[in-house]
Amino acid sequence: MIRRHFLATALLAAQPKPTFTPLFDGQTLNGWHVVDGPDSAFFVDDGAIVVSEAANSPTWLRTEKQYENFELRGEFFVKGWIDSGILLHAPAHGNAQDSGFCIKLFHKKDELKPEGMGSIFPLVAPKANNVKSKAEWNEIRIRFEWPRLQVWTNGEQVQDVNVEANPALATRLRQGYLGLQSLSYPIRFRKLEIAELPGTVKWQSLYTKGSDLAANWQVEEGKAKWTPIGDILRADGLGHLATKERFKDFAFECYIRAAHHSNGGVLFRSEGSGAKAHYEIQLHDVSGAVYPTGSLYGLKRAKYPNIPPETWYLFQLFVKGPSVTVRVNGETVTEYNALDRLGDGHILLQAHQVGRWIEYKDVRVRPL
Repeated sequence: MIRRHFLATALLAAQPKPTFTPLFDGQTLNGWHVVDGPDSAFFVDDGAIVVSEAANSPTWLRTEKQYENFELRGEFFVKGWIDSGILLHAPAHGNAQDSGFCIKLFHKKDELKPEGMGSIFPLVAPKANNVKSKAEWNEIRIRFEWPRLQVWTNGEQVQDVNVEANPALATRLRQGYLGLQSLSYPIRFRKLEIAELPGTVKWQSLYTKGSDLAANWQVEEGKAKWTPIGDILRADGLGHLATKERFKDFAFECYIRAAHHSNGGVLFRSEGSGAKAHYEIQLHDVSGAVYPTGSLYGLKRAKYPNIPPETWYLFQLFVKGPSVTVRVNGETVTEYNALDRLGDGHILLQAHQVGRWIEYKDVRVRPL
């Protein structure tokens, strides 16, 4: 036992200390971008990033860069009633809080709640509540080394969670932006810096640039137009586009934007379109449809995700054995556990109607 403890301590000591890089220069918002709100939602005052009281949810401030594994540290100022959060693995589009992770910042030091100070909001209560709220600066440290998420406030650990052990967290984004949440309370942030840690997730890109269309896809059937527009792939007409490779158990992820009342789909474990064996996740923004967006066509109706037309949203598909999970903008809309075709197959994108275009970007897949 003593030997094992000594070896563990020696290994920990031998690990190189992370090198931190400032995220905030103390004077400007260079390297940051306001999302879903006016530029005036955040400003710099006296060496700190300040949330404007005129701004509110869903406005947030994100970093220029996306991160996977990292250690983040900084300080936040609490005076009176404060409500905010630090966003981790936030998406480029859609619900930042539910697609990624939100560490709640709140002024009350009371009982431990899943919506309280230091929680992984609104799901996991903290182990302790350590906040100074009488016009005081608080230290925060966040270390995310998937699947382990640790949080400290004022030197006390308040979270140590294996996110893969929590079904509500396991399917959230594996990487994304860091963000500061606006809920109209004038919280301040300063001394923000980050150290990147080695990545662990390996994605296979299917479409991020025009040349990926010929490299990774082939027309399965139909006369749909598949048009590469830089990092966007646009589909219009009637037909299917298939991956050249076959996939069995996988996570598939992309952003989708579609015309009003569009109709399309993402097929998987497919031998082809039409009567050939396949499963289909419907893309159809009609709330009264039998199978609206996110549905497993013919088998399970989705909880309808209300997405405005021509608005980008995050689409996630998890397939493993007999089980499939579909998430739209961070919300699980379909779960089904009785697939009977368990072998591999192609992933297909479907276009279903002329003039009702669908666009895709950041299309990628990884094995499960």
